[in-house]
This record gives sequence, C-alpha cells and structure tokens, in this order.
Amino acid sequence: MPVRVAFVHFLLSLAMLCSFASSAFAGEPQWIEVHSPHFSVVTDAGEKRGREAAMRFEQMRVVFGELLTKVNVSLPVPLQIVAFRNSKELRQVAPLWHGKPIELAGLFQSGEDRSFIMLDMSVENPWSVVFHEYAHQLMNGNISAPTDPWFDEGFAEYFSSIEVDSKQARVGKVPEIDYRILQQDGFMHIADLFKVRHDSTAYNESGDHRTVFYAESAMVVHYLYDNNLIPKMAAYFEDVIDKKMPVEASIPEAFGMSPAQFDKELRQYTSAGLYKYYALPSPPGIDSKDYAATPLNAVDAEAILADIHLHSTDYRDRAMAEFQDILKTNPDHPAALRGLGYSYLEKQDYQHAGEYFRRAAQRDSKDPRVHYFSAMLMSRERGLGSEADLPAITKELETAIALDPSFADAYSLLAFAQTYAGDPVKGLNTMQKAVSLSPRKPGYRFNLATMYLNNRKPDEAIALLRPLQRTETPQLAAQASERLQQAEAMKQAMAAGVHIVMPGEKAIQRVASKQLSNAPAQVETTAQAEIVPVAAPQGPPKFLKGKLVSVDCSAPPAAILTVMSGSKTWKMKVSDSKHVIVIGADDFSCSWTDQKVAVNYHETGEGEGSVMTVELQ
Repeated sequence: MPVRVAFVHFLLSLAMLCSFASSAFAGEPQWIEVHSPHFSVVTDAGEKRGREAAMRFEQMRVVFGELLTKVNVSLPVPLQIVAFRNSKELRQVAPLWHGKPIELAGLFQSGEDRSFIMLDMSVENPWSVVFHEYAHQLMNGNISAPTDPWFDEGFAEYFSSIEVDSKQARVGKVPEIDYRILQQDGFMHIADLFKVRHDSTAYNESGDHRTVFYAESAMVVHYLYDNNLIPKMAAYFEDVIDKKMPVEASIPEAFGMSPAQFDKELRQYTSAGLYKYYALPSPPGIDSKDYAATPLNAVDAEAILADIHLHSTDYRDRAMAEFQDILKTNPDHPAALRGLGYSYLEKQDYQHAGEYFRRAAQRDSKDPRVHYFSAMLMSRERGLGSEADLPAITKELETAIALDPSFADAYSLLAFAQTYAGDPVKGLNTMQKAVSLSPRKPGYRFNLATMYLNNRKPDEAIALLRPLQRTETPQLAAQASERLQQAEAMKQAMAAGVHIVMPGEKAIQRVASKQLSNAPAQVETTAQAEIVPVAAPQGPPKFLKGKLVSVDCSAPPAAILTVMSGSKTWKMKVSDSKHVIVIGADDFSCSWTDQKVAVNYHETGEGEGSVMTVELQ
C-alpha cells in the first residue's frame, strides 16, 4: 500500500478527535496473577493493586481503539505485566548502568517472543513511563504507515498522558515538564527535529539534546492536533518517504509554511501555554471486579522473573542459573523447562534445547511458545532444505498458531516452511498475516516483498520496498534497494511481454532495462538486471554440514565457499555475499576459515552448489 493511502487511513481516524532465588520470597507477601480480558498482571502488591493495574491497561487499550476507530486492537507480541510492591524489588530487574541498577518507576522491556512491563506500585504515578512504551507497542501492532522518530515519540507521549476516571477519558494534556524543558533548554529547529533518525545522537545520548528532542516532539504533535494539521501528515510523509524530497522542501509543501515559519508558530504556541485536550466517555464495561485473581506459588513467580532476566542482555546468564535452580527442586516445572530450552537455543546448543523443549511440551502441551521454539530449533538445526522435516516444523507452527492466533513470529516462520515445501502462494498468504499482526516490523515487510516477487507481483513488492530504503538498519536498507531494482526490472519486463523465469524453472531470464521500454514482446536480450528472488525453491533444495575451509571473494559481489564434508570438497557459490541469508553471525565475512558450517543449497554440478543460506555453528 502506498505511504499516502496507508497514512491517510491512519491519520483520518486520529483526526476525528481534532538474581531472584527461592529464599527471596520466603515470608513475603503472596504473589497473585490477575487475568483481565486482554492482560495478565503478576503482582505482590496485593489483589487490589493488581486489579487496578489490569484495569488501567484495559482502559488504555479501549481508548487507543477509539482513536483509531478499530474494534480489535492487537499487540505484535504477547505482553506480561509485573507490578512490584516497592522500588527495591523493581531494581532487581532494572537495566544496569556501570554495574548498578538505574532508578526508575516503570520499565518496558521488549522481546521477539514476549514483552514485559514492570511497575513500582509504591510510587504515586507509575503509569506514564510505561504507557509511553505501551503506546509504541500499540502503534507497532496496528499502524502500517512508516513514519519518523519525532512523530513516533511525539504520538507516544501524546497518548501516554491519558487520564481515565469513572466518567471520562482525557487524552492530550501537555505535561508541565515539557514546557519547563523547552523554556530552559530551548528548541531545535523544526527541520533538524524532523531529520533525527534512530541512530542520531539526539535520539540516543542522554543529556539536553535528547531531552529536548522528546519534549519538542511531543509539543509538535500537540500543535498539529490543536491546529487540525494531523491530516497534512500524509502529504508530508509521502513527500519525504515516497518522493524522497528534502525535509526543507516537504514542510512547506505539506503544511503551507516554511521551516522558519513553523519554528515561529511552535514557539508562540508553547509560550501561550494554551492546549486542547479531548474528552471521551469513559470506556464502558470495564470492571476490575470481574477479573480472575489466582495465587501464585513462589516457584511460579521465580520463573516469571527469570523469564524477564532471560530477555534482558544485562541478566541473561543469571536467568539460565535461575531456571536451573528451579528445576533442581521442581524438575517438571514447564516454564523453567521452556526458559532453559530457549537459553540453550540462543547458545546454539541444539541438543540440550531440544531435550528441554520436549520435556516442556510433555508438561504443558498448550504453551504456544514451546511449539514455536521447537519449530525454530528444527529450522536452525537442519535449515529448511531437503533434510529438514518440513511436515514436523509445519505441524508445530500450526499448533502454536491455533493456541495463539496472534503469534506473528509463528506465521512468519510458517510462511517460509510453506514456500520451501513448494507452495509459494500459501507462503505469501501466511506472510501477509504476519505483517498484518506486526505491520511495522521491517523484516516482515521485506520478506513479504520477496514473496510477492516469487509470485510475480512486482507492484505490491515495490510499494513495500520503497519505504524500506529508509529503514534505520543499513544492511536491510541496502537489501531493500537491491530488491527494489529487481522488482522494477520485473515490472518492466512483464509490461513488455517478456516471460520472467522464476527460480525452479530452466533459467533466469535476463532483461535489459534500457531497451525494455521500446522492445517488442518477443525480445529477450542481454541484461543489466537479473530477477533472482531468494525464497522460492529451485528444484529440490539440499543440506550440507562440514568444515568451511576458506572463502574466495575475488569476484564481488559473488563469493565461493570451500567446504569439506567427509572426504569430499565442495565449491559453493554465493551469488551476492551482501544479501545472502546468514545464521549465527551478523554479516557474511570473506575472512571465515576453519569453522563448522551448515549450508542450504541447490546442486549445480559435481561437487558444486548454489547457496541459499549459510549457518555458522
């Protein structure tokens, strides 16, 4: 979907407003779990506070849905809320700075398979910090339009100011701290604010610049709302993202004023101190008395906290020890078995990971994460080539999805399994579902674009790939640019009536982009571009394990891997070392030598193959 269409849909709906051990719990208050319709809150602050926390998140979820005029509001990954009774307990999971836990009232911790929100229930208002981050999660799960950091942070701050009582939900109040920051530290020029990226100093380094960036981003979003300029954002992001216009030119094109005039207007708006906020009826039907509350034993609470540690880079090693301690006294604890299996999976110890996942499945066959991890293990251990047990992988993923229909990662991996099994159409449909559940995850959108190409749908691929060229990950941006060239060449070839030969057919059709516009339909000429989508099978894929002896990168972007398997030496060609799928390393390296390796490939001759994926082991 073009940026303008996607963003108009979103904006018009918005514009309608114009180490933990067993002894740590001995003799302490009872841990309980409160289940509301959409959340699980684990707390030792008492049942009343647990119900309050669950109700707050239910209210926020409903208000967000009303802002987007959506009946169903989804999260890209499951969310676990843990409400601690005091600051001391929260510090045991807080990020470390120079080896010491930082001071905070609330914490949001994201993960690929699960996210966590941690609260200190002893402070007056623990909600604002985590509501900001929760707003990001809601945006990631419900908004597909690409935006920029200033808008993401400004909207999250705008939404995090929500206040709800028995009569009203009030959205859009400007915190007093934002006024003070901008009065004391001054403003960034609006053009500079709009140019900030996720890797910019102003976004990452603590200090005045970062503080001003957040405060001014929030003030800009308030200004846009209060002056009915939110609908103009569609035109702005279309200019910046689709048309690649400079920020300085896009601002007057979209908002009808120069960057200097925008600066002046924003300063006058801020100094006046007059803002609007929007009152909605308090969400009906939300009553915490209806929530189920069940006691948790100490071991269950320890397993949840160990899971938090497992998803934190500061505590990952501690998590493994905590799971092991739990299993010493309770060897069949399903959450500890799953957690320890995941720890081994991340360490690429597939034998132990498989053992713990099997035991976890025996103890709790209805845990979707266990089934997903089991499928991930099989795909990593043998790849998705001929030696992979695709029916078993597919069964585990389908079970995970049946247990959790919103499990985006399970859909994504299933899409690849289906494609490798020879059904690219089914794979495309499944990847579309993954993107619908997590529309802002750039890797999903890139994979979907590739699958569109595999199904000869270049227009759909182009619409996804253009915005991805601006993604904050340089490697993915480069891959998107390369794939975009392939998609545009495919589109031109199809328009000229040239048959595009996909992987698995006799050859790759080469087309000359310079000659396509005037070429007759039967012309098949030499080429500048080669259409080689990566995810579709080329005949029966094969799998090889062995020792990587050397890498020859003398003819870039191609590379030749010399692999010893048993007594046989293989020459494995990588057609593009910058874009090949690599597992077990961040990037492809020409300096690899004397390493265990697993390769998915298509055999091209005696002792020769074309590499699909390469995994360092």
